[in-house]
Amino acid sequence: MAEIDVGETPGMKDAGASVSSQHQNKIFTLPFFQKLIAEFLGTYFMVFAGCGVVVVDTKRDHAIGQTGIAIVWGLVVMVMVYTVGHISGAHFNPAVTIAFASSYKFPKKNVASYIIAQIVASIIAAGTLRLIFGSEDSHVGATIPSGSGLQSLVLEFIITFYLMFVITSVATDDRAIGEAAGLAIGSTILLNAMFAGPISGASMNPARTLGPAIVSNHYQGVWVYMLGPILGAIAGAWAYNSIRFTDKPLTEILKSSSLIQKLDTQICPF
Repeated sequence: MAEIDVGETPGMKDAGASVSSQHQNKIFTLPFFQKLIAEFLGTYFMVFAGCGVVVVDTKRDHAIGQTGIAIVWGLVVMVMVYTVGHISGAHFNPAVTIAFASSYKFPKKNVASYIIAQIVASIIAAGTLRLIFGSEDSHVGATIPSGSGLQSLVLEFIITFYLMFVITSVATDDRAIGEAAGLAIGSTILLNAMFAGPISGASMNPARTLGPAIVSNHYQGVWVYMLGPILGAIAGAWAYNSIRFTDKPLTEILKSSSLIQKLDTQICPF
């Protein structure tokens, strides 16, 4: 979001404090609130549909199955990316937001607001499922490791690395086919959920885990889904950024600004 440059004028008292105050006020503009609303709604519908299909599968003696659950997760992410991606960037995930900020693709001043919107949306979505299906479905689609915590931690790191590697490519590289972003990201979610779902729950998303955990008051292994996805997303973003310029001659790279400077000027085009 563009910042307004407020210059000093003669006779201005405490100019530094005034500029700082105006700068803080400019953070929360109408366009930024629209981004937060888009993040909230996208995360809400993602968790509602994704965790909802898990609850329905449990109530119907696993009639949907792991394949059906994975398809629903992939489809809802794809649909929401195409729906609000051009407004907010369609993060829906604190790990994605943190990874973009760490790799200079997202303003650090907006990170906390995005994460709050995502977590609140997840809590409300899980609460909605609790109201619809009743207290007997106490976990409301919560992610719980089926094996050891370490096994799930490693798996969450790897699948989130994979997810963020794809996201960084289709969302920030001009050479990628941007129109295919939703399909690529949704397909990655589907693939990860297919094989990792039975082991770790294939969260890849701290907000997706926190919402159901808070509503159900069930925190078994929740640390796995905070640490693994965040570290995996950061590593995935930086891994892609480390190879994105390798098609250019070394002399061309050296003549241009440094990699970090280039990344610092790039913003997620969504």
